[in-house]
Amino acid sequence: MQAQSALGMSPYPATGSVQKDLESAKQSIDCLGALQEKTQGNLSAEEAHLLENILYELRLAYVEAQ
Repeated sequence: MQAQSALGMSPYPATGSVQKDLESAKQSIDCLGALQEKTQGNLSAEEAHLLENILYELRLAYVEAQ
């Protein structure tokens, strides 16, 4: 996932390097947040729970990376 790579949690697929890019991470997290808002009520309970957990973990990692 792009946000994980930007937070330094995993290597970038193209380069294999691990780098932090907090601005890029924030943009990716914000996009996922917008997706969550726009799909509210249209996802299965499992999908909604998965998206909620992913956003929680990414937001926590972002705060810790600052």
